[in-house]
Amino acid sequence: MILICFGTRPEYIKIQPLLNQLDGEIPYKTLFTGQHLDLVDAQVDFKLHVSNTGNRMNDTIHACLATPDNIFDGISHVLVQGDTASALGMALSGFHRQKPIIHLEAGLRTYDLMQPYPEEGYRQAISRLASIHLCPTELNAQNLRNEQVQGNILVVGNTVLDHLRGITPKDGNTVLITMHRRENHQNLSDWFNAINSLAKQTPDLTFELPIHPNPNVIKHRERLTHVQVIEPIEYATMIQKIASCKLIISDSGGIQEEASFLNKRVIVCRQKTERTESLNTHSFLCSKPQELANTFSSVMNHPPVNAPCPYGDGHAAEKIMAYFKTNLF
Repeated sequence: MILICFGTRPEYIKIQPLLNQLDGEIPYKTLFTGQHLDLVDAQVDFKLHVSNTGNRMNDTIHACLATPDNIFDGISHVLVQGDTASALGMALSGFHRQKPIIHLEAGLRTYDLMQPYPEEGYRQAISRLASIHLCPTELNAQNLRNEQVQGNILVVGNTVLDHLRGITPKDGNTVLITMHRRENHQNLSDWFNAINSLAKQTPDLTFELPIHPNPNVIKHRERLTHVQVIEPIEYATMIQKIASCKLIISDSGGIQEEASFLNKRVIVCRQKTERTESLNTHSFLCSKPQELANTFSSVMNHPPVNAPCPYGDGHAAEKIMAYFKTNLF
């Protein structure tokens, strides 16, 4: 029986296609760590409690390490997704009980522990603990081979794309914006000023930002006088907005995958990206707010995208399921 662990909204979204495949075929139980409070109503087998001492990362990992032993009774493998505190905490918790760790979305790298922080450190650590590495791309798999990690390395694609099969993109008139990463908090005012200036100078396009609930983001929303700031939206609504937009401006990781699959361009507001496979086709780095206007102009004048999505074909969960049936159960 697999213990499938998650603690954040993106993790939950990315394990859903796999849960759908496993239902009735391979026994599993689910565990929610409590990292994202808006998921407390998720229907799971086990829930942990994250205390609040002022350091959410420490508190989340502490809760994972304090997982009661009985939760691991009858568990043959522990699956974690991505690079969050929940993923590292539950990988450690399972490793301490000598349970093989399955890492979903393995092998992504920038090799800079501060970009993104703390995710790069977390995913490198998980790779040293895992026995099965489920990689989105061949580049991810090669990273792990170069690091000489132990265990089996498979290229399966990214499960988030399984949600997007059957969605037909269209060319709209909206510039969709998301901004929330921890490493951008220190200059978020500059990013928002640059975005607002761009929106003011481009009145023929609608700039729209679903605001992230983090207080470090919300405190700057008043700077966006020429941007339509809306409340957080459900994942299905977000996907429809991606599919129908003109362009995306974002510091998100996952949105680079979704944009690529839906043949959209995204300006990535970060110093580095771990998703380099789509650079200069679907995604374009912009490392400083001062460079946003020039990057925007360049991308808008870029030829139409004519490249396949490098992050998978939308059938990742099926490939994982086939591997599990053949090799685990």
